[in-house]
Amino acid sequence: MSGIILVDKPAGWTSFDVCAKIRGITRIKRVGHSGTLDPMATGVLPVFLGRATGAIDLLPDGEKRYEARFRLGFSTDTQDITGEILEKSGKTARRSDIEAALSGFVGKISQLPPMYSAVRVNGRRLYDLARRGEEVERAPREIEIYSIKLTDFSEDEQSGGLSVSCSKGTYIRTLIDDLGRRIGTLGTMTELRRTYSQGFEISRCRSVDEIAAAEDPMSLAVPVESCFEGFGRIDLSAAQEKMFRNGVRLDPRRVKISGKSELYRVYGSEFLGLAEIVDGELRLKKSFWEI
Repeated sequence: MSGIILVDKPAGWTSFDVCAKIRGITRIKRVGHSGTLDPMATGVLPVFLGRATGAIDLLPDGEKRYEARFRLGFSTDTQDITGEILEKSGKTARRSDIEAALSGFVGKISQLPPMYSAVRVNGRRLYDLARRGEEVERAPREIEIYSIKLTDFSEDEQSGGLSVSCSKGTYIRTLIDDLGRRIGTLGTMTELRRTYSQGFEISRCRSVDEIAAAEDPMSLAVPVESCFEGFGRIDLSAAQEKMFRNGVRLDPRRVKISGKSELYRVYGSEFLGLAEIVDGELRLKKSFWEI
Protein backbone atom coordinates (compact mmCIF):
# COMPACT_ATOMS: atom_id res chain seq x y z
CA MET A 1 0.00 0.00 0.00
CA SER A 2 1.16 3.52 -0.72
CA GLY A 3 -0.14 7.07 -0.80
CA ILE A 4 -0.03 10.39 1.03
CA ILE A 5 -1.92 11.11 4.22
CA LEU A 6 -2.44 14.83 4.71
CA VAL A 7 -1.95 15.58 8.38
CA ASP A 8 -2.87 18.73 10.29
CA LYS A 9 0.21 18.65 12.51
CA PRO A 10 -0.56 19.37 16.16
CA ALA A 11 1.44 21.86 18.21
CA GLY A 12 4.18 20.35 20.34
CA TRP A 13 4.91 17.49 17.93
CA THR A 14 7.96 17.28 15.70
CA SER A 15 7.42 16.26 12.09
CA PHE A 16 9.19 13.00 12.93
CA ASP A 17 6.75 12.42 15.81
CA VAL A 18 3.91 12.61 13.30
CA CYS A 19 5.61 10.11 10.98
CA ALA A 20 6.16 7.71 13.88
CA LYS A 21 2.50 7.96 14.86
CA ILE A 22 1.29 7.39 11.29
CA ARG A 23 3.67 4.43 10.98
CA GLY A 24 2.09 2.90 14.08
CA ILE A 25 -1.46 3.56 12.89
CA THR A 26 -1.00 2.18 9.37
CA ARG A 27 1.59 -0.53 10.16
CA ILE A 28 3.52 0.63 7.10
CA LYS A 29 7.28 0.73 7.68
CA ARG A 30 8.33 3.16 4.98
CA VAL A 31 7.09 6.59 6.07
CA GLY A 32 8.45 10.06 5.38
CA HIS A 33 7.31 13.67 5.22
CA SER A 34 7.94 16.77 3.15
CA GLY A 35 8.38 20.29 4.45
CA THR A 36 9.52 20.05 8.07
CA LEU A 37 7.50 22.07 10.59
CA ASP A 38 8.90 23.25 13.91
CA PRO A 39 7.35 21.62 17.00
CA MET A 40 5.35 24.78 17.88
CA ALA A 41 3.90 25.02 14.36
CA THR A 42 0.67 23.44 13.14
CA GLY A 43 -0.86 22.78 9.75
CA VAL A 44 -0.25 21.02 6.46
CA LEU A 45 2.22 18.14 6.71
CA PRO A 46 2.06 15.62 3.84
CA VAL A 47 3.11 12.17 5.11
CA PHE A 48 4.25 9.73 2.43
CA LEU A 49 3.79 5.99 2.85
CA GLY A 50 5.18 2.95 1.08
CA ARG A 51 6.43 3.51 -2.45
CA ALA A 52 5.17 7.10 -2.27
CA THR A 53 8.23 7.97 -0.16
CA GLY A 54 10.20 7.85 -3.39
CA ALA A 55 8.45 11.06 -4.43
CA ILE A 56 9.87 13.22 -1.63
CA ASP A 57 13.16 14.04 -3.37
CA LEU A 58 11.37 14.79 -6.65
CA LEU A 59 8.75 17.20 -5.35
CA PRO A 60 8.50 20.54 -7.17
CA ASP A 61 9.57 23.63 -5.25
CA GLY A 62 6.10 25.11 -4.94
CA GLU A 63 4.43 27.88 -3.00
CA LYS A 64 3.83 27.61 0.73
CA ARG A 65 1.36 29.70 2.74
CA TYR A 66 1.41 30.54 6.41
CA GLU A 67 -0.62 32.38 9.02
CA ALA A 68 1.69 33.69 11.75
CA ARG A 69 1.30 35.63 15.01
CA PHE A 70 4.01 37.88 16.39
CA ARG A 71 4.83 40.22 19.24
CA LEU A 72 7.13 43.22 19.12
CA GLY A 73 9.52 44.49 21.77
CA PHE A 74 11.82 41.51 22.37
CA SER A 75 13.85 38.84 20.59
CA THR A 76 14.76 35.27 21.58
CA ASP A 77 17.54 32.86 20.72
CA THR A 78 15.11 30.73 18.66
CA GLN A 79 13.31 33.75 17.11
CA ASP A 80 10.05 32.37 18.49
CA ILE A 81 8.22 32.36 21.82
CA THR A 82 9.76 29.03 22.90
CA GLY A 83 13.24 30.53 23.25
CA GLU A 84 15.14 32.49 25.86
CA ILE A 85 14.84 36.28 25.68
CA LEU A 86 18.05 37.89 24.40
CA GLU A 87 17.06 41.52 23.98
CA LYS A 88 14.25 43.90 24.80
CA SER A 89 13.26 47.10 23.06
CA GLY A 90 11.38 50.00 24.60
CA LYS A 91 10.27 51.32 21.22
CA THR A 92 6.68 50.78 20.12
CA ALA A 93 5.42 50.57 16.54
CA ARG A 94 2.31 51.73 14.76
CA ARG A 95 0.34 49.72 12.25
CA SER A 96 1.41 52.15 9.54
CA ASP A 97 5.09 51.50 10.38
CA ILE A 98 4.65 47.77 9.81
CA GLU A 99 2.62 48.11 6.63
CA ALA A 100 5.18 50.50 5.17
CA ALA A 101 8.02 48.07 5.91
CA LEU A 102 6.31 44.96 4.54
CA SER A 103 6.55 46.01 0.90
CA GLY A 104 10.35 45.81 1.19
CA PHE A 105 10.13 42.07 1.85
CA VAL A 106 8.18 41.16 -1.29
CA GLY A 107 10.18 39.51 -4.07
CA LYS A 108 13.51 37.70 -3.98
CA ILE A 109 15.39 38.49 -0.79
CA SER A 110 18.33 37.06 1.16
CA GLN A 111 17.64 35.39 4.48
CA LEU A 112 20.14 34.16 7.03
CA PRO A 113 19.11 30.71 8.32
CA PRO A 114 18.59 30.80 12.10
CA MET A 115 20.88 28.82 14.37
CA TYR A 116 17.87 26.82 15.55
CA SER A 117 17.23 25.19 12.17
CA ALA A 118 17.86 21.90 10.39
CA VAL A 119 20.31 23.48 7.94
CA ARG A 120 23.66 21.66 7.82
CA VAL A 121 26.99 23.46 8.07
CA ASN A 122 30.04 21.24 7.59
CA GLY A 123 27.78 18.21 7.97
CA ARG A 124 26.33 19.28 11.31
CA ARG A 125 22.77 20.44 12.01
CA LEU A 126 22.65 24.05 13.19
CA TYR A 127 20.18 23.24 15.97
CA ASP A 128 22.63 20.67 17.41
CA LEU A 129 25.30 23.35 17.57
CA ALA A 130 22.88 25.93 18.99
CA ARG A 131 21.85 23.59 21.81
CA ARG A 132 25.50 23.38 22.83
CA GLY A 133 25.74 27.14 22.88
CA GLU A 134 27.77 27.33 19.68
CA GLU A 135 27.16 29.82 16.89
CA VAL A 136 28.75 29.42 13.47
CA GLU A 137 28.91 31.51 10.34
CA ARG A 138 26.02 30.85 7.95
CA ALA A 139 25.66 31.83 4.32
CA PRO A 140 22.54 33.83 3.41
CA ARG A 141 20.06 32.02 1.19
CA GLU A 142 17.87 33.47 -1.52
CA ILE A 143 14.15 32.99 -0.94
CA GLU A 144 11.09 34.60 -2.47
CA ILE A 145 8.14 36.22 -0.75
CA TYR A 146 5.20 36.24 -3.15
CA SER A 147 2.95 38.22 -0.84
CA ILE A 148 2.88 39.32 2.79
CA LYS A 149 -0.04 41.01 4.51
CA LEU A 150 -0.64 42.36 7.99
CA THR A 151 -3.95 40.80 8.99
CA ASP A 152 -4.32 42.60 12.33
CA PHE A 153 -2.29 44.60 14.83
CA SER A 154 -2.89 45.87 18.35
CA GLU A 155 -0.81 48.94 19.10
CA ASP A 156 -1.57 48.57 22.80
CA GLU A 157 -0.33 44.97 22.96
CA GLN A 158 2.24 45.35 20.17
CA SER A 159 1.08 42.08 18.68
CA GLY A 160 -0.49 41.05 15.41
CA GLY A 161 -0.77 38.58 12.58
CA LEU A 162 0.73 38.04 9.15
CA SER A 163 -0.42 36.11 6.11
CA VAL A 164 2.56 35.00 4.02
CA SER A 165 2.92 33.28 0.66
CA CYS A 166 6.51 32.25 -0.01
CA SER A 167 8.98 29.85 -1.57
CA LYS A 168 10.43 26.70 -0.08
CA GLY A 169 13.13 27.32 2.52
CA THR A 170 11.59 30.47 4.00
CA TYR A 171 11.82 30.84 7.77
CA ILE A 172 8.81 32.85 8.95
CA ARG A 173 10.34 33.45 12.39
CA THR A 174 13.40 34.96 10.73
CA LEU A 175 11.13 37.08 8.54
CA ILE A 176 9.45 38.42 11.70
CA ASP A 177 12.81 39.04 13.36
CA ASP A 178 13.98 40.96 10.29
CA LEU A 179 10.70 42.90 10.16
CA GLY A 180 11.02 43.96 13.78
CA ARG A 181 14.56 45.24 13.25
CA ARG A 182 13.60 47.05 10.06
CA ILE A 183 10.98 49.12 11.90
CA GLY A 184 13.43 49.91 14.69
CA THR A 185 12.35 47.43 17.34
CA LEU A 186 12.46 43.66 17.85
CA GLY A 187 10.03 40.92 16.82
CA THR A 188 9.29 37.37 17.91
CA MET A 189 6.97 34.78 16.36
CA THR A 190 4.33 33.49 18.79
CA GLU A 191 2.29 31.13 16.56
CA LEU A 192 2.65 29.56 13.12
CA ARG A 193 0.19 27.63 10.99
CA ARG A 194 0.93 26.32 7.49
CA THR A 195 -2.21 26.48 5.39
CA TYR A 196 -0.86 25.32 2.01
CA SER A 197 2.02 23.11 0.90
CA GLN A 198 2.82 20.83 -2.08
CA GLY A 199 -0.51 21.79 -3.65
CA PHE A 200 -2.54 20.75 -0.60
CA GLU A 201 -4.86 23.08 1.33
CA ILE A 202 -5.33 22.82 5.10
CA SER A 203 -9.02 22.00 4.47
CA ARG A 204 -7.94 18.60 3.10
CA CYS A 205 -5.90 17.67 6.17
CA ARG A 206 -6.98 15.41 9.03
CA SER A 207 -5.98 15.51 12.67
CA VAL A 208 -3.92 12.65 14.09
CA ASP A 209 -6.93 11.63 16.19
CA GLU A 210 -9.18 11.45 13.10
CA ILE A 211 -6.63 9.29 11.29
CA ALA A 212 -6.23 7.00 14.30
CA ALA A 213 -10.01 6.61 14.61
CA ALA A 214 -10.54 5.69 10.94
CA GLU A 215 -11.56 2.10 10.29
CA ASP A 216 -9.17 2.06 7.32
CA PRO A 217 -6.62 4.89 7.67
CA MET A 218 -5.31 4.31 4.15
CA SER A 219 -8.75 5.19 2.79
CA LEU A 220 -7.85 8.76 3.77
CA ALA A 221 -4.70 8.76 1.63
CA VAL A 222 -4.46 10.64 -1.65
CA PRO A 223 -2.52 9.15 -4.59
CA VAL A 224 1.14 10.08 -4.95
CA GLU A 225 0.59 11.69 -8.36
CA SER A 226 -1.38 14.44 -6.59
CA CYS A 227 1.97 16.15 -5.91
CA PHE A 228 2.86 16.33 -9.58
CA GLU A 229 -0.27 17.82 -11.12
CA GLY A 230 1.74 20.71 -12.56
CA PHE A 231 3.92 18.36 -14.62
CA GLY A 232 3.26 17.38 -18.22
CA ARG A 233 1.51 14.07 -18.89
CA ILE A 234 2.33 11.10 -21.10
CA ASP A 235 -0.21 8.40 -21.92
CA LEU A 236 0.93 5.00 -23.13
CA SER A 237 -0.87 2.31 -25.07
CA ALA A 238 -1.06 -1.19 -23.57
CA ALA A 239 1.91 -2.32 -25.67
CA GLN A 240 3.94 0.76 -24.77
CA GLU A 241 3.13 0.30 -21.09
CA LYS A 242 4.44 -3.25 -21.16
CA MET A 243 7.71 -2.11 -22.72
CA PHE A 244 8.00 0.83 -20.31
CA ARG A 245 7.54 -1.45 -17.29
CA ASN A 246 10.29 -3.69 -18.68
CA GLY A 247 12.76 -0.82 -18.92
CA VAL A 248 12.51 -0.14 -22.64
CA ARG A 249 13.22 3.49 -23.57
CA LEU A 250 10.42 4.71 -25.80
CA ASP A 251 10.46 7.19 -28.68
CA PRO A 252 8.69 10.38 -27.43
CA ARG A 253 7.35 10.98 -30.93
CA ARG A 254 5.29 7.80 -30.67
CA VAL A 255 3.57 8.52 -27.33
CA LYS A 256 0.79 10.94 -26.41
CA ILE A 257 2.23 13.98 -24.62
CA SER A 258 0.22 16.75 -22.97
CA GLY A 259 2.01 19.84 -21.69
CA LYS A 260 5.72 20.41 -21.30
CA SER A 261 7.97 20.09 -18.25
CA GLU A 262 11.31 18.75 -17.10
CA LEU A 263 9.64 15.61 -15.72
CA TYR A 264 6.45 13.99 -16.98
CA ARG A 265 3.75 11.94 -15.29
CA VAL A 266 3.42 8.66 -17.16
CA TYR A 267 0.11 6.79 -17.30
CA GLY A 268 -0.89 3.45 -18.76
CA SER A 269 -3.51 1.34 -17.02
CA GLU A 270 -2.54 3.34 -13.89
CA PHE A 271 -0.07 6.00 -12.81
CA LEU A 272 3.30 4.44 -13.59
CA GLY A 273 5.79 7.05 -12.48
CA LEU A 274 7.87 9.99 -13.62
CA ALA A 275 9.99 10.09 -16.72
CA GLU A 276 12.20 12.53 -18.58
CA ILE A 277 13.04 12.99 -22.23
CA VAL A 278 16.79 12.74 -22.78
CA ASP A 279 18.57 12.49 -26.15
CA GLY A 280 15.33 11.69 -27.92
CA GLU A 281 14.34 8.90 -25.52
CA LEU A 282 11.68 8.63 -22.84
CA ARG A 283 13.56 7.47 -19.75
CA LEU A 284 12.07 6.36 -16.47
CA LYS A 285 13.06 8.60 -13.58
CA LYS A 286 11.05 6.98 -10.79
CA SER A 287 8.50 4.16 -10.85
CA PHE A 288 5.48 4.17 -8.58
CA TRP A 289 3.59 1.10 -9.70
CA GLU A 290 3.07 -1.57 -7.08
CA ILE A 291 5.20 -4.66 -7.65
